[in-house]
Amino acid sequence: MLPLAISSDHAALLDRIPEPAALRQLPESELQAVADAVRAEMIDAVSITGGHLGSGLGVVELTVALHHVFDTPDDRIVWD
Repeated sequence: MLPLAISSDHAALLDRIPEPAALRQLPESELQAVADAVRAEMIDAVSITGGHLGSGLGVVELTVALHHVFDTPDDRIVWD
């Protein structure tokens, strides 16, 4: 399978987020675009390396929202 190329728009958006805490600085209107960019990057990476993808794709919006709302890494997020 050939890797999918992440769009330059997605790459530019992700480059503006050096750490999860930076998500708090973004307006809510940009969060869906961040989730879309993360999802595209995940698909691109797994298309090269292989592996399980479904569960990771299912929590992208949740993860972006949690980092936007909570003061990570001071606030802890526990996945179970």
